[in-house]
Amino acid sequence: MVGFNQTSSMIGFILLGLSAHPKLEKTFFVLILMMYLVILLGNGVLMLVTILDCRLHTPMYFFLGNLSFLDICYTTAAVPLILESFLAPRKAISFSACFGQMFLSFAMGATECVLLSMMAFDRYVAICKPLRYPVVMSKAAYVPMASGSWAAGIINSVVQTVQAMRLPFCGDNVINHFTCEILAVLRLACADISINVISMVVANMIFLAIPVLFIFVSYVFILATILRIPSAEGKKKSFSTCSAHLTVVVVFYGTILFMYGKPKSKDPLGTDKQDVSDKLISLFYGVVTPMLNPIIYSLRNKDVKAALRNLVAQKHFN
Repeated sequence: MVGFNQTSSMIGFILLGLSAHPKLEKTFFVLILMMYLVILLGNGVLMLVTILDCRLHTPMYFFLGNLSFLDICYTTAAVPLILESFLAPRKAISFSACFGQMFLSFAMGATECVLLSMMAFDRYVAICKPLRYPVVMSKAAYVPMASGSWAAGIINSVVQTVQAMRLPFCGDNVINHFTCEILAVLRLACADISINVISMVVANMIFLAIPVLFIFVSYVFILATILRIPSAEGKKKSFSTCSAHLTVVVVFYGTILFMYGKPKSKDPLGTDKQDVSDKLISLFYGVVTPMLNPIIYSLRNKDVKAALRNLVAQKHFN
C-alpha cells in the first residue's frame, strides 16, 4: 500500500532527455522540427495520391497508405513531446499523458511490424503466384489483413501499457529518455517487474521475430522465382516491384537490431557518452525511419512518381 500511495500522489514524471547537453538541445530542436514537417508532408502526400489516383487502388498501395498514416501517428505521439522537452526548463509530463504516449508509440510500432509482413506477403503472391493474385489479394482479403494488423498492435499496446500503469512508482521519478519509453519507465517501479519483462519478451517474439521470419521466408521464395526468369529485363522489372518495400524493411529492422543489439560499454567513464548515443539512436528510429519511407517509395516506384506528377499537373491546371 505504501508504493500505491506514493504512486497516486506523484504528479508525474520528469523527462531527462538531453538536459545535460543544452547546446545539443537547441541544435536537435531545429533538426527534429524540420524532419517532423517532412514526415507530415511526405506521408500526407503519399496518403493523398493513394486515395485520389484510381491506378493506385491496389492491395500494395492500400498497405502503403496505411503505413503512411501509421508513420504520421507514430511520430505525432512522440515528436511534439520531444520538441517541448528541448525548450521547457522543467521537462515534466503527467502520469496519464506519459502512459497515453507510451500506448500510442507501442501500438504504432507493433502495427508497423505486422503491416510490413503483410506487405511482404502481398509481394510474394504478386511475383510467385501472379495468376492467383487477383483472387488471393482481393479486397475481401487485404482489408481484413490491414485491419488485423492494427487490431493486433492496439491489443498488444493495451496489455503492455495497463501492466505498466498498475506498477507502483516511488522515489525518483526521472525518466532517462526523451519520451515515456517503457524500459526507462519500468526502471522507476518499486515492485517486481518480472511479469512485465516476460510479457515484453513474448510480445517481441510475436511482433518482431515472427514477422522478420515471415518476411525472410517470403523474400527467399521471391528471390528464387526472380532468378528463374530467363530475361534480364524480366528480372529487373520483377525486383523493382518489391525493392522499395525491401529497403523500408532493412531500414526499419536494421535500426531496431542496431539499437538493441549493440554491445554495452563497460567503461564507467564512457557511460555518459553511451547514454547520449543510445538516446540519439532511439531518436533516429523514431523520426528518421518514418521520414525515409515516403522518400523511398517515391524515388523507387514508377507508379507513385506518375501519380505525384499527375496530382501536380491537376493542381497547376486548376
